[in-house]
Order: sequence, then structure tokens, then C-alpha cells
Amino acid sequence: MATPGRNEPQTLKDAHNIAAATRPQPGASLATWLKWRKANAKMYRAVSDVDRFHHHELRYWVAHEDSEAEALTAQIAKEKTEGRS
Repeated sequence: MATPGRNEPQTLKDAHNIAAATRPQPGASLATWLKWRKANAKMYRAVSDVDRFHHHELRYWVAHEDSEAEALTAQIAKEKTEGRS
């Protein structure tokens, strides 16, 4: 499993701070939100291997971000299908 580098988040708090700081603006495209959700899932997954005290909470955030990314992927696909009709 990948572990965070020296300049990457090492704790749950670090990861939350980065997620908050990089959150897209309201009205951003679905593709932008999808990219952000996937990046968050990857970040939380890596941090869960380092911050063992918060491992289970970090795994929750991985699942949450993965779920949100799946919903966005479905929404993007639906909009593409509806746009072709």
C-alpha cells in the first residue's frame, strides 16, 4: 500500500485540512467534484496506513469518498445519456 510522502498528510486532521482547503467552489463541474472525491479517497487511504490511531475513522472516510465518487460517476453518465437523446 502507498504511504504518504514527507510533504503529504500524516494524520486524520492533516487530511481533513487538505480536503477542506482543496474543496471545489459551489457550482463547480461534476468532473471537478469527481476528481476531488477520488483524490480524497486516495489521500485518506494512504493516511490510514500511517495514522493507526485513527485507522478505522480514516477507512470510513475512504468509503464515504468512494461512494460519493460512484454517485458522481453515475450522474455524469446519466447526463451524457440524456444529452444524446
